[in-house]
Amino acid sequence: VISAAHFATLPASAVIGPVKKAGVKRLLVVGGAGSLLLPGGGRVIDSPGFPAEYKAEASAGAEFLSVLRQEKDLDWTFLSPSAEFVETERTGAFRLGQDDLLVSSEGRSWISFADYAIALIDEVETPKHSRQRFTVGY
Repeated sequence: VISAAHFATLPASAVIGPVKKAGVKRLLVVGGAGSLLLPGGGRVIDSPGFPAEYKAEASAGAEFLSVLRQEKDLDWTFLSPSAEFVETERTGAFRLGQDDLLVSSEGRSWISFADYAIALIDEVETPKHSRQRFTVGY
């Protein structure tokens, strides 16, 4: 089942309960970068340059992840992108991480839509992050 919903309008309980009741074996959540940890400490969402217009959604996404981390009966995965999405060619050459924002040697945190999609499908086809958050970037 594929569905798109905004964290700010749909709390975790409105997803997790029905998913479990329906007997879904695994939930893969496409999250945001706001809850990732910065190299110097703190979360991306708490950094001074984080856009105010995204704070509510990013905060709700961080809360959704927090609720998932308490979940014992559902197999879940939460995929966070890098800080910046770009429209460029697929490379297939990206890094995976856990809770830390991935930053390139040039100091940029980015991923193409195409490579993000590859990481997502790789996880669907060959699960490697059961009950974990992971991130993808160059």
